[in-house]
Amino acid sequence: MRRRALILSSILAVGGCTLTPDYERPELDVPEDYVQPDRAGESIANVEWWNLFEDQALQQLINTALEENKDLGVALSRIESARQAVTAVRANQFPFISISGFAGRGRESRELFPGAQSDDLYSVVGDLSFQVDLWGELRRATEAAQAELLGTEAAYRNVTITLVSDVAGLYLLLRDLDERLQIARRTLETRLGSLKIIQARFDKGTVPELDVNQAQIEVAVAESAIATFERQIVQTENALRILLGRNPGSVNRGQSLEQQRFPPDVPAGLPSELLQRRPDVVQAEAQLEAATARIGVAEALRYPSIFLTGRLGVESTDLSDLNSDDAETWNIGANIFAPIFNSGQLKAQAEAARARAEEALLRYESTLQQAFREVEDALVAVRTYKDEYEAQSRRVVAARNAARLSRARYDGGVVDYLEVLDTERTKFDAELAQSATLQLYFNSIVQLYKALGGGWSPE
Repeated sequence: MRRRALILSSILAVGGCTLTPDYERPELDVPEDYVQPDRAGESIANVEWWNLFEDQALQQLINTALEENKDLGVALSRIESARQAVTAVRANQFPFISISGFAGRGRESRELFPGAQSDDLYSVVGDLSFQVDLWGELRRATEAAQAELLGTEAAYRNVTITLVSDVAGLYLLLRDLDERLQIARRTLETRLGSLKIIQARFDKGTVPELDVNQAQIEVAVAESAIATFERQIVQTENALRILLGRNPGSVNRGQSLEQQRFPPDVPAGLPSELLQRRPDVVQAEAQLEAATARIGVAEALRYPSIFLTGRLGVESTDLSDLNSDDAETWNIGANIFAPIFNSGQLKAQAEAARARAEEALLRYESTLQQAFREVEDALVAVRTYKDEYEAQSRRVVAARNAARLSRARYDGGVVDYLEVLDTERTKFDAELAQSATLQLYFNSIVQLYKALGGGWSPE
């Protein structure tokens, strides 16, 4: 018995071996800083989303989306599935114990066994089976499952951050369209007034019919713009409602576009922070770690496997004798399986696992590069849209003054109506562009926040 115990201990000790090294993060080309000029300070990604968006109506929409969005529910279900998969795979590292019982009555054929009698048989037996993890196959399989769980958790977080940014982006677009609709309606009201005055002047013969036609054209342009913005508002509301997990319908509004408040400075932090904060980068690395662990699983299949089995129970022809010493039955053994010739199948499987790991590495590097690019794009967008909005605001001030002066000159008979039309069009276009640019500026902050993986602690 001492010798058997020694052999068993030796077998279990060998189980500490693995055929492949543990996963280590590969060397990556991570820049020390971003190319675009950036302000020093703590990254905006460290600000929780509920502190970034001050509009209470927008906060309520985001909360609803986080509770009801269907894609988020799917991602959450995948986490639970992966968590259970880890438990199932890890269980293979431990012994399996089962128990079975039997009670029956039978008789052998008297043609073969003359004088055979009917006998009762009762048994209660426990079975044990255990695969010795000689080459780390089971441990690597568990590591792969754990990495996949981490990947699904990162995917859930990626869906969450995308959902928050999409809701915020559509809401800002909706408020922009609301503002442009109001601009178009104010413009229509002004142009209808002008048309009424010009029509009266034409009826008196003081202005040509061309002025009436030009005024009618401008009225139609404003009416067309109103129809366009009304259509876009409904379509944006419907898109936003789908993100909320609701059927199409209206959306509650809060602050106007100009009332929205965002941090005046939006520092990005260090590029290296994306390795831990960006969920898609974390997911890509988890997939690489899982693929690396599966190389060890595939390699282990090429080496011998040992299975330990044991059986302990009682059997008797009389139920009352099951507790007697003579009813005891047991056995213990070890099975070894070693592949000898399989036409290169197992080697090919190991090489395929290495190729998949290489693919995962390239995907990881590509994902990281894409993350850097998105941050750089967002940084330049924030800076340039801010400058553009300031320029558009100056344009609006000048256009409104020019329209006022041009109208006064026309009423005084100094210029013809074409000059008035030109300044009115410029004012209308400038006001629409100012609203659109402000929305793009706010959205660029949202996109930077998303590109940095903001909204949640890296842990």
